[in-house]
Amino acid sequence: MAAYQAEQLKEKGNTAFRNGEYQEAENLYTQAIQKHSRNPLIFTNRANVRLKLQKNNDAVNDCLNSIEISGPKGQNHKAFYFLAQAQLALHHPHEALSSALTAYEQVLHPQPAAKISPKDLETFSSFVLKCKKAKFIARDRERLRRQGDLRAELEDALECQKQHDLEHVADQLQSCQLGNVEASERHQEILTNYETKISEIRAVFAAADPSNHKPREVPDHLIDMITFEPMHDPVITKNGHSYERATISEHLKRSPTDPLTRDPLTINDLRPNLGLKAACDEFWQSGASEWIGEW
Repeated sequence: MAAYQAEQLKEKGNTAFRNGEYQEAENLYTQAIQKHSRNPLIFTNRANVRLKLQKNNDAVNDCLNSIEISGPKGQNHKAFYFLAQAQLALHHPHEALSSALTAYEQVLHPQPAAKISPKDLETFSSFVLKCKKAKFIARDRERLRRQGDLRAELEDALECQKQHDLEHVADQLQSCQLGNVEASERHQEILTNYETKISEIRAVFAAADPSNHKPREVPDHLIDMITFEPMHDPVITKNGHSYERATISEHLKRSPTDPLTRDPLTINDLRPNLGLKAACDEFWQSGASEWIGEW
């Protein structure tokens, strides 16, 4: 009886979520958990709405509860995905990358009864890359910090200000001083301003001291979306996706499908991506091998 009541409340919460009524959805999911606390999907759904409400610490707790209920061998890719989002928002890129990779692996190799959306692989792989870049940026900033570099101090100050501003918006949202749309817009504005200022600082330091501040960036289009490493010998599929030749060849030995779309794919469908190969060569010749180990 309790499980049935919880399911009814969960469905009402889902409806509220779809309607953008996030606070109401959170309340309904909470009532559902109070009725039946062993359904991992309810915790996962509440984590998702808490992400929308910018309650990132609470979202982490919900994801961990959902994962614990599912067990170490359970399929719970959404909980790991939401956990990664919350961890990244809390500025924990190492933990976020680990969670995102787990979500990605569960979608790449799902259990037989798992419900996987056709877009999940592309969505999750993109987020893994986002976490990997955040981890790399944190490592690079730490490297500069150890050298007593002024750029690191300036970037740390901007990071602290960004976190303060985001927390202020979250507080205003939770106290109903801001609506969902306005809070989302302000959240994005803060992130955009931060990225702009970071780019400007790095450009100034690169121009003033190119030997110590040469940009350390891996362009997204050079990344193999199976290993999340920069490519050397890219090949392109009939669907337009590019992968490292060795990586996709190994994948096709196990599964004759495109990793991102699951469409049928064989080794004979692969063609050299000459344009991308030239870009990869330029990247490696720029001295990337000196620091790519930190990627």
